[in-house]
Amino acid sequence: MIKLVGLNNKEFIVNADIIEKVEAIPESLITLTNGKKYLVKESNDEIVRKVIEYKRKIFRGNFD
Repeated sequence: MIKLVGLNNKEFIVNADIIEKVEAIPESLITLTNGKKYLVKESNDEIVRKVIEYKRKIFRGNFD
């Protein structure tokens, strides 16, 4: 799960495993495998970094 900030400045959490694609429009538009879409303030690079960080924690067994 990764924390993101929507355009309404509210933080929410997304399951990184169901992200299908991320587009810059100029905000980042995240499309999930179930078809839901979210506009967020983070850049595409920030989202990728957060997903990589999350995956590393999972593979290392570090859930802190």
